[in-house]
Amino acid sequence: MKKLFYTIIISIFALNIFAQDIPQNISYTRIYEFIDELATDGVIEVFSAVKPYSRNFIAQKLVEAEQKIDTAGAGLKSAPTLSKRQIAEIEFFKRDYALELDTMPVGSRLERALTWTDKKSFSLSLLQPAFHYKNKIFKARITPILGMDLIINRKGLITKRQWGAEFQADFINHISIWGSVRDISFNGKGLKSGIGNRQLGALLNPSAAAEKYFGYPVQFLTNSAGYEYDLNNQYGGDFTDSRGGIKIYANWGSIGFVKDNIVWGDNYYGANIISGNAPSYPAITLNLKPCKWFEFNYMHAFLVSNVLDSSYYYTEIDKDGNEKPYYRTKNKFLATNLFTLKPLRGLDLSVGNSIIYAEKLPNAAYYLPFAFYKALDKIQTRGLGIENQNSQIFFNVSSRNIRHLHLYASLYFDEISFSRFSSKSKSKNPFSYKVGLNLNNFLLKNYSITAEFTRTNIIPYKHSIAELTYASNGIGLGHYLGDNSQDIYVALACKPVRGLNLKIYYVNSTKFNDYEYLRENIDIRKSTPVVTAEQAILAQKPFNQKSWTNQILAFDAVYEIFNNIYAKVNFSYNNAKGYDLTANAGKVAGENCLTAQGFLDKFSPKFYQGKNFTATMGLTFNF
Repeated sequence: MKKLFYTIIISIFALNIFAQDIPQNISYTRIYEFIDELATDGVIEVFSAVKPYSRNFIAQKLVEAEQKIDTAGAGLKSAPTLSKRQIAEIEFFKRDYALELDTMPVGSRLERALTWTDKKSFSLSLLQPAFHYKNKIFKARITPILGMDLIINRKGLITKRQWGAEFQADFINHISIWGSVRDISFNGKGLKSGIGNRQLGALLNPSAAAEKYFGYPVQFLTNSAGYEYDLNNQYGGDFTDSRGGIKIYANWGSIGFVKDNIVWGDNYYGANIISGNAPSYPAITLNLKPCKWFEFNYMHAFLVSNVLDSSYYYTEIDKDGNEKPYYRTKNKFLATNLFTLKPLRGLDLSVGNSIIYAEKLPNAAYYLPFAFYKALDKIQTRGLGIENQNSQIFFNVSSRNIRHLHLYASLYFDEISFSRFSSKSKSKNPFSYKVGLNLNNFLLKNYSITAEFTRTNIIPYKHSIAELTYASNGIGLGHYLGDNSQDIYVALACKPVRGLNLKIYYVNSTKFNDYEYLRENIDIRKSTPVVTAEQAILAQKPFNQKSWTNQILAFDAVYEIFNNIYAKVNFSYNNAKGYDLTANAGKVAGENCLTAQGFLDKFSPKFYQGKNFTATMGLTFNF
């Protein structure tokens, strides 16, 4: 038996496989932008609709790009030419992915002077800050997380600090495990008294829990990670983010149990399929790459419903002998898949579907990876005449067939009904679409232009049943602006030298009439016959009246001094406005008809309301 065990281990180790299928945090934007740049220049080939990438995938793409340097040097006309800055970036990034390349990181003279290593099995370095270890069957990496941002405008100063650590390990080139914890804290002690409650004024990120603190609905529309704040300090809120997972993998795919921020849909400023902005959630994942022209991704996620279950609670006996119930939340799940065909190099055509369902236990039917979930839902609910679940279907197209140019588009439908496509139907299908382009290193090396347009119709991410909304922790899984909205993003970026990313960008965000998803049989406009509220809302003209707008013009600079040590500055002007729609009261059931200030309070933090010049400065060890 022992001999058989060693034979299996040796056989596995001898396979031609990749190493360390560990996801690279999507917050490390520099490496994602660089991999995307190489793909758009035609140096490498990347399927960019699903993130995060694995660290091994990134390492292999860096090596693949490095090999093109020699090809270009041989004088082949078809070979893409890399700039001096790109060559320097490849060498720089390879040090961060040394373990994935089965080596130890070797840095500059200063970095080597602050490193303790035997060059074969371990390395402890202050620059880059990390501990590496490897032997024949085991590799490990530990990195600290430490950083602070100062955010200041005419309303005062907010400090954001984060600290924690990250661990990554790989066994016999087939099993990867990782884990991280980040404690993030916002402090508004430096805010001016005119902002009101300084503790609440420091809360800048989307958060469903913020509503109970503010006393009125809050849905901050910012393209940033959402948090569940804990108001345990006097002047702000804290959030602890823990991620991790385990994967079994080979060169043709992987299966894993992970907790991470996952993005589906090509984008440069907010995906509209799965945005990754909701707090990380656990999920069973499956990735298959059986051939060059096909890829499959599946996920069964365990979401947070934020809805209390009145039948499920803990009981505590207080000092007077009275029972005190502590209610638990209802279960909520997401099953989703994405089929991708790659008929030509640089062209990816993807189609997928998903379902949000809320049952006491996970439903075995939705563990089927290759399934159309709406059909499964009908089989299980339609014959009984009970409420079905919340299903979606989506498409993504990405083309890098023209060197230096990336064209992409994504389309998301919620509860699609073919009868609504008819011109006679007053109700329309809820949908969201995104189109964009990215032009890299064309005529001017080290420069890029990005333009992106997103439009989302009425109520595609909402549901009349709170447990079935397209959200986790009360924060939307889809586009950050939510429904009945429009987003324009334009950016000019420059990367003059290794490690320095400069960008000027403009964002024009608009939120139109704000509706709740109602499905009650009521007479909405005193018409006959009586119609449902759902039909009336879906029959409304989308993009009709503005309820909120925000324009941002910003300059952003990030300099990665050493691997995983970043200095950053951002200077931005924004103008957030609300619009008075109280005159609409009583016309359409479910419409939120707030004052201009009411919409402003709902969609913008106090810190960013009105016209503001804001400066952000920070230094971070590991994202």
